[in-house]
Amino acid sequence: MADKTRYSDEELEEFRGIINEKLATARHDYNEMMRSLMNADGNGVEDTSPTYKVLEEGSATQTKEELIQQAGRLQKFIQGLEAALIRIENKTYGIDRMTGELIPKERLRVVPHATLSVQSKEARNK
Repeated sequence: MADKTRYSDEELEEFRGIINEKLATARHDYNEMMRSLMNADGNGVEDTSPTYKVLEEGSATQTKEELIQQAGRLQKFIQGLEAALIRIENKTYGIDRMTGELIPKERLRVVPHATLSVQSKEARNK
């Protein structure tokens, strides 16, 4: 029996479901982070109160910077998931971009936006 060169349509639909779930969660989390950064839920006086102390301002700034970094990583994750959906449409999803072989299903279930198998990723990092 010849090796498979791509996943079947049924398998691709399974992956599409996994990706759509992760995408919905990631978009929700991203929107919550952005609301927090924009003070959408605040009453508008927290950053104008004269009772702020320097240490409190520093802590708030650090928290905001961490949220910005997390939002950036989440945005990159969302883009990776959206690209994976495009690969599903093109029926190229799950194919290692270095070797052309199929990435194991177990890896794709955990990291659905993967474009490299673990072996290819390790070889690339060396």
